[in-house]
Amino acid sequence: MTAYPLTSYNYRVEINVRAIGNSLCEAAFSECDGLEMTMDVKTIREGGNNTQQIRLAGPVNYGTATLKRGMTASSLQLWEWFSKQQQASPAEMRDDLRGQATVVLLSPAGKEQLVFTLRKCLLTKLKVPALNAKDGVVAIEELQLTYESMSVRPGEALNA
Repeated sequence: MTAYPLTSYNYRVEINVRAIGNSLCEAAFSECDGLEMTMDVKTIREGGNNTQQIRLAGPVNYGTATLKRGMTASSLQLWEWFSKQQQASPAEMRDDLRGQATVVLLSPAGKEQLVFTLRKCLLTKLKVPALNAKDGVVAIEELQLTYESMSVRPGEALNA
């Protein structure tokens, strides 16, 4: 069986926040970037050994997911989430207002290929598009999710 590379144009994003309600955002985002993990490395040099160094695995750092979508007047749940985060107590920020985002990479036939799960997300940036009457383009809002951990698993198409 030949393994073909995955495509990056067919995906789905779901965001759930317990305090706001399930499926806070199940939107067609036009861009998704920042799904990344980086491991810090600690380098140790042994005295008298000038030909090599020891590399130790350190803590993992996670990126910031940037999502973009066409803005509509009926999709203000993200703005509500951001507002609630601003007014929340520290206890609420620990659990209830942390979201979980799922990014599902789909095959051209619409089958799940890979599922990325971002846990304990905070909505750290919401950006209204530049407003310009002469352009006549679709208003694209941008948001950033900061997450504490990320996992990846095969989708239903690969499990079957």
